[in-house]
Amino acid sequence: MTVGHVASLRRWPVKSMAGEELDALSLDRWGATGDRTHALFAVFKSAPRRVNAEAVPRLLAWAAAYPTATVEREAPPQPLVTAPDGTSRAWEDPELAAALAADLGREVTLRREPRGQQDRPGTVHVTVEASLRALGESLAAPVELARLRSNIHLDLDAEPYAEERWLGRRLRIGDADLEVVEGCERCAIPTRDPRTQEKWPQLLRFLAAERATTFGLIARPLGDATVRRGDAARLL
Repeated sequence: MTVGHVASLRRWPVKSMAGEELDALSLDRWGATGDRTHALFAVFKSAPRRVNAEAVPRLLAWAAAYPTATVEREAPPQPLVTAPDGTSRAWEDPELAAALAADLGREVTLRREPRGQQDRPGTVHVTVEASLRALGESLAAPVELARLRSNIHLDLDAEPYAEERWLGRRLRIGDADLEVVEGCERCAIPTRDPRTQEKWPQLLRFLAAERATTFGLIARPLGDATVRRGDAARLL
C-alpha cells in the first residue's frame, strides 16, 4: 500500500503570480477554493487572452496573497498584489492595472472569477516528493517546488514517478478523496526561475525526452473537504 503525508500546500490567488504556502487548503468541486480566481488579460493577435508566465515571464516576479488563510468559494476576498519592487496594492486598486502594464510592457485588464480560472477546471495539481528529488538528480541540480506550481505536495513511500501509473485511481488525503484524472503536461513555465525568471531549458528538454513532457498529477476533488499539512495520504 502506498502511504505518506502532505508535505506542503500552496494556493495561487492570481494566475502565474507567486502564491502562498498554507497550513490548510479547502477543496470542492471547483478545485481548491481561492486558487487562480484572478487573472490578467491582454490582447494577443487582436483577441483577448489570459496572460500567463509562458508568454510574459516577468509575471512570476509579482506575488499575490489573501488577507486571510480561509476563503469562501463564492466570495473570496480581494488579494493583495505585490510588485517586484515591494509595492503592494489591493486587487481593486484603480492603479494596479497601470502598474502591471508599466512593468510587464503591455496593457492588461483584471478579471475575477470565484470558481477559478484553471487550465483544467475543477481540478487540483498534485506532486510527489520522490519524483521531485529524482528530477533534480537527473538534472544535477535541485528543482524548486515553486517552479511546478502544485497545490498539494505529497511525501509518499513510492518510487520516483510511480504516480504516472495511478490514472483512474483515487487518493485519500486526510478526509478528502481525489480522483486522478491525468498526468500534468508541462509547458515552459517551470523552466523559469520563480525569483529571477532566468530560463533553464534543460528541465523541459528532460521531461520531453524522458517523461512524455509530464510531471505530477491532475486530480479532481470528489467532495467538499479540507486538507491540512501533515495529513495522512494513501493511494486507494
